[in-house]
Amino acid sequence: MKIADRAECELAIVGGGPAGLAAATLAAELGIDTVLLDEQETPGGQIYRSIERRTSHGDRIAPLLGPDYRSGLELVESFRRSGATYAPASAVWQVTSAGTVGINQHGEASLLRSRHVILATGAMERPVPIPGWTLPGVMGAGAAQTLMKASGVVPSESTVVAGCGPLPLLVAAQLLSADVPLRAVLITTPRMLSAEALFELPRALTQFKEILKGLSWMRRLHASGVAVYYGVTGVEASGSHKLEKVSFVAEGKRLSIPASVLLLHDGVVPNIQLSRSTGCRHVWDEAQLTWRPEVDEWGATSLERVSIAGDGQRILGAKAAVPLGRLAALDAARRLVRISVEERDTYAAEPRKTLRQYTRIRPFLERAFPPTLAKPVPEGDTIVCRCEEISASFLRDSIRCGLKDPNQIKSLTRCGMGPCQGRMCGTTVARVIADELGKPVEQVGLYRPRIPVKPLTLGAWAELCNTVTEPGLKAPAEPGRREC
Repeated sequence: MKIADRAECELAIVGGGPAGLAAATLAAELGIDTVLLDEQETPGGQIYRSIERRTSHGDRIAPLLGPDYRSGLELVESFRRSGATYAPASAVWQVTSAGTVGINQHGEASLLRSRHVILATGAMERPVPIPGWTLPGVMGAGAAQTLMKASGVVPSESTVVAGCGPLPLLVAAQLLSADVPLRAVLITTPRMLSAEALFELPRALTQFKEILKGLSWMRRLHASGVAVYYGVTGVEASGSHKLEKVSFVAEGKRLSIPASVLLLHDGVVPNIQLSRSTGCRHVWDEAQLTWRPEVDEWGATSLERVSIAGDGQRILGAKAAVPLGRLAALDAARRLVRISVEERDTYAAEPRKTLRQYTRIRPFLERAFPPTLAKPVPEGDTIVCRCEEISASFLRDSIRCGLKDPNQIKSLTRCGMGPCQGRMCGTTVARVIADELGKPVEQVGLYRPRIPVKPLTLGAWAELCNTVTEPGLKAPAEPGRREC
C-alpha cells in the first residue's frame, strides 16, 4: 500500500522479520488496526529474506539454505491472511515517544500517527574492526548469506570464513553446497568448551536438535577437507587495492592464506538506532559488548507508547522472536483496551511456554561463543569509522588532545557523520574513549541520536505528505540529548 495515504492507525509495527510478523498477525486477529512497516519489498526480515520467492518451485537456492529457512514461509502466510496492513519498501526515519512514525516510501516522506508502536528492528552483525576490514572482498558472513537469499549470489573465488558461533559454520556448510572454493574456516573460540559453557550445557541439551545441527556442519567441514583452525587470534586482512591475503595466529604461529573473500562474524547485536532515537532507556551489556534497550517481560520500554520485540531487545534468536512478538502484541492490545489484563495473561501462557523452550540454549551459546574478534580495542591504522575513514590512532590522538565525549568527537572529526549515522562505529568509538580514559563504557555513552535515522532527501522532507491535510500532524523537532 501507499503509506502516505494513511494519517493514523492504532498500532504501527516497524520491521517485517519473525517478531514483527508474529506481532502484526496476532494484533490484526484481535481486531486492532495494524500497519506493518517493512523496509524490504517482501516480508520475512533478514532471516527469512525472499522466503516467498525462494520457496517457489524450482528455486536452486532454497535447498542450500535448509529447513530452518523454509519454515519461515508459514509465518509469512499467516501474516498475509491476518488482515494487517502491509507497507513494504518503507524506511522508517523517526519514531517519537508520542507514537508518530516518519516513513520514506519510494522517495515520498510522510508521518503516521499511531496510538502504540512496536519496534521489531531485529539484529545487525556486530562490526568487526580488524586491520584491513574495509578492503573490497571483506564482508560479514551474514551479509554473504543475505546476498545468497536475495540474489542467489555466492563467492566464485577463494574464500575464508572467520569468527565464532553457529553462523560461520552454517554459512561455511552452505558455501560448500554451492561449490564455493572455501579455503579455510577460522574459529576464534577454543576447541574445548570453557567451564562456564560446560555448566550451562545440561540445560542446553533440552535443545539437542539445535546442537546436532552445529555438529553436522562441523562434520561436513572436516569431511570436505577444508582447513579448520581453532582458538584463532590476530585476524588481519591485507592487499593493495582488494583482499589478497588473510593472516592469523593459531597455536602460537602466525599463518597466512591467499584469499579473495573474507567473511567475518562475531555474533549479532540489537539494532538500536530507532529505539535510541525515541529516548527510551538503554543499558550496557558488558558480556556481549553491546547496548540494548531496557524492557520488561512484555517488551515494554520506559516510554508508554513504545514497545520492542524480538532481537531488537536482546539476542535470543529467530524462533524466540515469534513468541516475543506475540507477547508485545498482547500487551499492546491491553494498552489499547482491546483485551483486559486477565485476558492478556491468559493468552500469554502459550507464547511464554514456547519462549522458555527456545531460550534454554541461549546461556550456553553466550558462554561458549562470546565476542572474540571485536573484543580487542582497535589500535594504530585500523579504521574505526569506515564512512569517514577515521583510524584508531587519529581517534586516540583526538582524545589525548582533550576530546572526551562521543559527540565532541563526532562534531570535530566527523567520526560517525557518514551514511550509517554511527551504526557501525558508535560502540567501537565509545570503547576506544573508555580505553583511553580508563572509564567504563556505560559512562562514556554513545552518539546523541539524530533524525533522520535513515537517509532522507531535502526534497522529500520539504514535501512531507499528509501534514497539510491533517493539521494536527506536524513534523516533530529533532530530539535533544537523551539518556542512553
